[in-house]
Amino acid sequence: MYNHICDMRIPKTFTMDESILAAVERTKGKRSTSERVNELLKLALEQEQRQALEQEAARFYSVANRSDRTEERAFQQASLRRMRRE
Repeated sequence: MYNHICDMRIPKTFTMDESILAAVERTKGKRSTSERVNELLKLALEQEQRQALEQEAARFYSVANRSDRTEERAFQQASLRRMRRE
């Protein structure tokens, strides 16, 4: 019943470089320029979100790997000390 509200578009005015507008016009096919711009913006936002998640994962795993290495080195040192005693 209210599905049309989710698809509502709000008219906005933006300035674009001529080269970008030319690329949009050249690649829009049978769609309107607005539809093509919306499609490209959605793709760009998804890509930006994926990049942010990749960076977050890289930060998480770099910290996890550093602490793992520290623990691994401590274990190796303890093993060497034990072997020397034996």
